[in-house]
Amino acid sequence: MIDHVGFSVADYALKKTFYTEALAPLGYRLVREVQQNANGNPAAGFGTHERADFWIGGEGGLNRRMHVALAADNRAAVDAFYRAALAAGGKDNGAPGPRPHYHPNYYGAFVLDPDGHNVEAVCRKPA
Repeated sequence: MIDHVGFSVADYALKKTFYTEALAPLGYRLVREVQQNANGNPAAGFGTHERADFWIGGEGGLNRRMHVALAADNRAAVDAFYRAALAAGGKDNGAPGPRPHYHPNYYGAFVLDPDGHNVEAVCRKPA
């Protein structure tokens, strides 16, 4: 079981805004912001309740792209995530749609964030 996931970003303020807007349709919101070390690097934690399970940190980005998939309650939320992420500055990496080669009920959308990370929203419930 995954407790939380986090990664560093190149432009903390820009990415905090991006994720605040892109993740809202999935029920995520900024629930906590901290200075994560003595260097004063900020970190923003997003979650669907009071506990953050998705974090970004201001250490300065990664050398390689990463992939993270966030669960959506329904297919409409996947669609809304995709639209919100594109409007917030993301780039298309796979429009919303069924992907039965992953799972019979798999419905997902993929967006590259402003650093090029592949962020996905997925619903595994039947249509």
